[in-house]
Amino acid sequence: MSEPMDAEPVEIPFRELSADALRGVIEVYVLREGTDYGEVEYSLDDKVERVLRQLQRREARIVFNPNDESVSLELVG
Repeated sequence: MSEPMDAEPVEIPFRELSADALRGVIEVYVLREGTDYGEVEYSLDDKVERVLRQLQRREARIVFNPNDESVSLELVG
């Protein structure tokens, strides 16, 4: 029987991901969030661009969790 893992999540610098991988991570986040943007409808591309800007401004980060081998996007602050 294996011991449960309790490794700390690791931040992945978004600039180290390929363009396709980065877009994939952001799209999963945007589509899962279901965020209400108010009365204005934004396209998927617009939402992806907004999150990319948050990553560039360090308002968000990409995190790899080795315990379940998942990647997530977290808001900082």
